[in-house]
Amino acid sequence: MDRFRMIFQYFQSNSESVMNGICGLLALASVKMYTSFDFSCPCLPQYNMAYGLGIMFIPPIILFLCGLILNRQSLVMLEEWRRPPGRRKKDLAVIRYMCSSIMQRAMVAPVVWIIVTLLDGKCLICAFSGSVDPEKFVAFSNVSTVQVQQLLAKVLCKDDELMRNNTSRKAVSRYLRCWSQALGWSILLILIIAAFLARWLRPCFNQATLLQARHWSNYIDIEQKIFEETCCEHSRLFAHKCILHFFESMQQEIKLHSFSLPREGEGAEGGEDLLRGITDQDQVNKLLKTWHYEKPPLDVSQAHQR
Repeated sequence: MDRFRMIFQYFQSNSESVMNGICGLLALASVKMYTSFDFSCPCLPQYNMAYGLGIMFIPPIILFLCGLILNRQSLVMLEEWRRPPGRRKKDLAVIRYMCSSIMQRAMVAPVVWIIVTLLDGKCLICAFSGSVDPEKFVAFSNVSTVQVQQLLAKVLCKDDELMRNNTSRKAVSRYLRCWSQALGWSILLILIIAAFLARWLRPCFNQATLLQARHWSNYIDIEQKIFEETCCEHSRLFAHKCILHFFESMQQEIKLHSFSLPREGEGAEGGEDLLRGITDQDQVNKLLKTWHYEKPPLDVSQAHQR
């Protein structure tokens, strides 16, 4: 149990590094999923586009949602956004910074999937083979419109009898694959340039505002972690007291076999005394409600002044 607790505490204290690692693993998983995926185009004019575009965009949506779910800051940001101002005002710059950070991490795996599919080219060939101008290819010049649509829909079907001996099948496939790869490399280049500009132009803007937003974003995350740990500690003490009160007639047996009862004034620090002072369900509910609606202002000096 101690090892699991240490691992859990490490994940909590290094959530940003852990999230970067999770994003990298999702990106690698998206590449592995696509390479192991058996892409088989239906080769039907009415289904090709839906299937090709579905394979290209539905898995990225799933990966994007997985990125949001695995990022614990998503829930923290939503709670901060929906929180009533109370005694502590809300800073929209901090919420925007948290949202931007969450979106950037969640978009890594979907973008990798889309770029890999474009560089491979099968999805785009399946989706847009029926939209190619048949006059550009010699084998389709003397064929009726209906037959042209059927033939173009079967460009990826190498084993089909109509396309097995068709000389323009490879030409159409090569043409669409070139467009797909050009689009994929263009998107990758645009993303690299955008990341480069964002990296090097950031110092040109107000760096102090960015540091403040980052600091208070980390503060909100850490505050939420400490609050959850404190709630778990109080729940343990509260359950301990309730169980001891229930088995009051068996205190001697409990002392000997299971529990070590706390004595008056023994091992009780200031914070633990405050926790043990909350001994009623109504007190707990009132405390949690007050925390939600009226979080204390960010001024620690007020406590020392009292």
